[in-house]
Amino acid sequence: MKFIVKPSKISGKIEIPGSKSHTIRALVFGLLAHGESVIRAPLDSADTRSCFEMVKKFGAEINEEKNAWRVKGRAGDPSVPDDIIDVGNSGTSLYIGLGVASLAEGYSVFTGDSQIRSRPVNALLKSIPELGGTAFSTRGNNKPPAVVKGRLKGGETSVEAVTSQYLSSLLISAPLASGDTIIHVPLLNEAPYVAMTLNWLDKLGIEYNNNDFKMFSIKGKQRYKGFDEYIPADFSSAAFFMVAAAITGAELILKGLDFFDTQGDKEIVNILKAMGAEAEIGRDYVTVKGGKLKGGIFDLNAIPDSLPSLAVAGCFAECETRLINVPQARVKETDRIKVMREQLSKMGADIEELPDGLVIRKSSLKGTVVNGHHDHRVVMALSVAGLMADGQTEIDTAESAAVTFPGFFSLMKEIKADIDII
Repeated sequence: MKFIVKPSKISGKIEIPGSKSHTIRALVFGLLAHGESVIRAPLDSADTRSCFEMVKKFGAEINEEKNAWRVKGRAGDPSVPDDIIDVGNSGTSLYIGLGVASLAEGYSVFTGDSQIRSRPVNALLKSIPELGGTAFSTRGNNKPPAVVKGRLKGGETSVEAVTSQYLSSLLISAPLASGDTIIHVPLLNEAPYVAMTLNWLDKLGIEYNNNDFKMFSIKGKQRYKGFDEYIPADFSSAAFFMVAAAITGAELILKGLDFFDTQGDKEIVNILKAMGAEAEIGRDYVTVKGGKLKGGIFDLNAIPDSLPSLAVAGCFAECETRLINVPQARVKETDRIKVMREQLSKMGADIEELPDGLVIRKSSLKGTVVNGHHDHRVVMALSVAGLMADGQTEIDTAESAAVTFPGFFSLMKEIKADIDII
């Protein structure tokens, strides 16, 4: 599938879909909880469906209702899956699922698509055995397919959280270990996502100590209680529309966003304001209006998913834009630093790679054929770039947008973007 995008005058008001990160956590906590949990307004996308199927294989019963999922949990005792767990393209499901598997008595086998099979899982393959489980890569390369067996006993481990999901996985599973756990964290990227996990632990009554995100101690033999929670809108999805407004000079109203939520990607509003866009924050919405943009230096360590969209914004800013301290962007669905440099260069961008980011200078983009590399955030970012490129932009692998944002095309049409599918 391809998106065909032409220069557009956009405007409107749209509802942003639910957070992928919250939805996946809610499904996993529902699996591990006692009794029934209700997940209201979940994101229904390819990634969350991968997690949906994973928790069912671990023994959860899920009933789908209009705008809600009801999960009957396993009370901290996931069953051993009858089959291999295929997480598709969902890295979050993979990493958190490996931790869940360490609570099951038998062997669980994980795989995924080609991108997932290229992702390192070495930190968890090291920590899970140190805490009493069994974990190994079937090919001995520290990448999926991977096998995990419980049961987690607790103990002490150190994890370099190149991705925050390594740490979140252990924090979710450790309260259900038979003993206490201490986790040392010499490296942590994407700290807001760990804060999101901790917020869930707080809501569910879990006891732990957090020493400035450098060491965690978690009491064992705890239990998760059932819950009834709404899923807030996803700031990382909203980022594409915020940038679309910023670069086109348009005004967009994005609804459903909770600025009190723990999602780190809400920081993109402050970045765009620093670049010269206007933003009005309401109780559950933000209005973004574009203007004359300027460059700057922006640390994206906490919000790596914003790199593709902000790289596009940098193309339309006066002076130089530097997106820095985000080396983990190279180990997402693609090497997003390399891919965004390559694809925006095809469109005429003056852009160069840093080891940990990008340098972008004001550019006159021209429509051309670009490769989305089956990466949902790359596809959506290039689609936004097409709104201001001279001529027609053709983005392949457009179907990958459905990984986190199945309604992306419809909402682009809703804001009057000149976009088609072929």
